[in-house]
Amino acid sequence: PKANMSAEEAAILTHLSSGPDAVIEDTLTWSGQSKLDHKAVVGAVKSLQTDAYVTASDLTKSYFDLSAEAKDILANGSQEIIVLGALCEAGEAGISMPDLQAKVGKNVCKIGMGNCMKNKWAKKDGGNLVATKALADVSDEVQAHLKALADAGGSESAVDAKTVQALKRRKLINLVTLKSYRVGRGESYAPVRKKKAADLTKEMLDSGAWKTTEFKQYNFQTLGEKVGGGYLHPLLKVRAEFRNILLEMGFHEMPTNKWVESSFWNFDSLFQPQSHPARDAHDTFFIKEPSQTVSLPEDYYDRVKTMHEVGGSGSIGYRYDFKREETLKNLLRTHTTAVSSQMLYKLANQEGGFKPARYFSIDRVFRNETMDATHLCEFHQVEGLVADYNLSLGDLIGTIETFFKKIGIEKLRFKPAFNPYTEPSMEIFGYHPDLKQWTEIGNSGMFRPEMLAPMGLPENVRVIAWGLSLERPTMIKYRIKNIRDLFGHKVDMSRTRMAPVCRFDDLNTE
Repeated sequence: PKANMSAEEAAILTHLSSGPDAVIEDTLTWSGQSKLDHKAVVGAVKSLQTDAYVTASDLTKSYFDLSAEAKDILANGSQEIIVLGALCEAGEAGISMPDLQAKVGKNVCKIGMGNCMKNKWAKKDGGNLVATKALADVSDEVQAHLKALADAGGSESAVDAKTVQALKRRKLINLVTLKSYRVGRGESYAPVRKKKAADLTKEMLDSGAWKTTEFKQYNFQTLGEKVGGGYLHPLLKVRAEFRNILLEMGFHEMPTNKWVESSFWNFDSLFQPQSHPARDAHDTFFIKEPSQTVSLPEDYYDRVKTMHEVGGSGSIGYRYDFKREETLKNLLRTHTTAVSSQMLYKLANQEGGFKPARYFSIDRVFRNETMDATHLCEFHQVEGLVADYNLSLGDLIGTIETFFKKIGIEKLRFKPAFNPYTEPSMEIFGYHPDLKQWTEIGNSGMFRPEMLAPMGLPENVRVIAWGLSLERPTMIKYRIKNIRDLFGHKVDMSRTRMAPVCRFDDLNTE
């Protein structure tokens, strides 16, 4: 039967078998005497207690443990006494700080000199330190207090409360609390523990052993442990709502699951010059391995290179030497427009020729930016574009107004802006009812002919596009002031669990 018990359980029950009044006064002391691990003994006591084999009451013992520095003070004296001794030895002329450090040690000098000055045992005389007290006129109180504690086994009553605080401030002592138990016989005590069965098995039913087997008590009223499911992050809730709105407006989602792009698709195909500041390592994360893309559509590459160097479609280009090694560089995409350019190229060269289309994407982009309350190195970009014949700036404004009304923003303003690959370009401002001010919420424009012509799109095809971050409307919706409370390793998980469903009021239906 003892095979079913641990060594600690067997030792406890054997000790209590000497009589009905047998007890273990203190499991900590008893464990040492029995050469058993105290943690294992405590585990055995708690296990036996659940089946009423034993009773247990809590015991607590506290004492002060001396640090290594305190033990050194017991042996050699406190730092202030050592420093005072060195100053007295130097005589009336005193001793310089470097010489004192060399004599007693830098750490002893730092602590001891401070306490000597505090106790007015020393003073500065020019560049030297001079003793104002003789060593025989002072007593080493710190050493005496530590000795009193050591002699009393660390007892809290060995010194007064003020002394304890002073020693704690110097990190010379640390209060240690030990928890143990007083153990006696329980209602179901027996010298040998008989394990109760937790499950009714097929073998018990077949053999009839269930009739004589003792089972653990079942609580049929208790509820099972709450099953915790996954929770959608606030960003994903807003993303899902935006996605539904754009699908409802007739847009098709672009494949944006490739975070690494070549500089060709991210910059060059968008008619962004190779000398543009955004292409600097201070703004873009370039990939170290593999550092270059494997292939490009060569005919399209040649047309893009020509557009950059000499121009076309009414443009004179940028007039510089277009470098292939620069366009092959891999990077973490800085915008999802890198995907838009690929989709437009496919649209222009698909079987059957160009057909009008509406595309959108909501995915992660990366910028080498300084992080603060409103900026991270990675964020989510919402982008939409419409490619059709003879589109105008009015079509762009109308599309933007329709989208923003669907997310509850009615008051919009547009301000002229500059983008390398759109002309005209506009910044989008929305009125924030809580802040009672106009806030920039997005950017927009019409893709330049220098970008569209090399793709092979017909001359009268225009592409209107707009974009915004996903984080800013999410922060406004959920009243979050610091972006690091929304996204990143500092996010409060309870906020994610409790975040309500995202719903925007469609003002187009009013």
